[in-house]
Amino acid sequence: MKLLLLLPPLPRLPGPRMSSALLGATALELAVLVGHLIAYPFGLTPERRPPRPRPTRPANTGTHGPDGSETAPRASTTRSETAPRGTTTRGEAALHAATALPLAADDTPPVVLLHGFIDNRSAFVVLRRALTRHGHRHLESLNYSPLTRDIRAAADLLGLHVEEICARTGHSRVDIVGHSLGGLIARYYVQRLGGDRRVRTLVTLGTPHGGTAVAPGAGIHPIVRQMRGGSSVIEELRAPAPGCRTRFVSFWSELDQVMAPVETACVDHPDLDAVNVRVTGIGHLALPVHPTVAAAILEALDAPEAGEDTATATGSSIGTTSVA
Repeated sequence: MKLLLLLPPLPRLPGPRMSSALLGATALELAVLVGHLIAYPFGLTPERRPPRPRPTRPANTGTHGPDGSETAPRASTTRSETAPRGTTTRGEAALHAATALPLAADDTPPVVLLHGFIDNRSAFVVLRRALTRHGHRHLESLNYSPLTRDIRAAADLLGLHVEEICARTGHSRVDIVGHSLGGLIARYYVQRLGGDRRVRTLVTLGTPHGGTAVAPGAGIHPIVRQMRGGSSVIEELRAPAPGCRTRFVSFWSELDQVMAPVETACVDHPDLDAVNVRVTGIGHLALPVHPTVAAAILEALDAPEAGEDTATATGSSIGTTSVA
């Protein structure tokens, strides 16, 4: 009995509080999964792109000179009959440049939403609604094929989409929100393919920046093997990236069962301007749909860039997010 009194106290085991948090997160994950399965078919088709507005052309009539005589009509900028379809004539390009409307000073950049593995744009239904309510008018949800076998190829395709969005909207830069694999594709585009000149802010949700020890059976898919720690893609992202102009905001959850270890969802790179936001109480699937996370994403997207007026950013709550 005396011997027992001399023993050091045993470490306190996790109590019911942790168990209830894990139980609540699991229940929420199941609810999100059921809702997502219902919405999934509606996100299979690509998003409709708004047509580029056609500028109105002045009537092709003659004008009068100083002496009152009628001058020859101005050359038409319509497509020549000999020009092949699908090409842009020099007159059309000049007309488009001359009639392009200047952007408003407070106009926010387009936000590109990029889903995770074997998913589609339906994963962002809730977040898209929140962004729209808060004034983000240019929202683009991109689908990449579940048969995509290489993160590098997917990142290259993302770059083509970003260029098309910039040309269509008149913006020079975009913001990207990527969930899980989508965040890794976007980071590769930014860090390895020169996408930092186009991407202002990259927000990642449960993205395996350091690689994740996924289930062994999932390794049969090449793109899943690239998400594992030590893969060639992960090693490329560890390479120096001096002068990267994109700022990173990564959200990671202590109850994310897909990230192993959970800290792998943090951006840890000396050359990157990164903020890692810890989320408590929710799992992997709930990250794109939880209202508290959505509010923190909005805060990250609205934060001023370096060189802008940073007075409103002083005392910002970005850095730690607690979700009950």
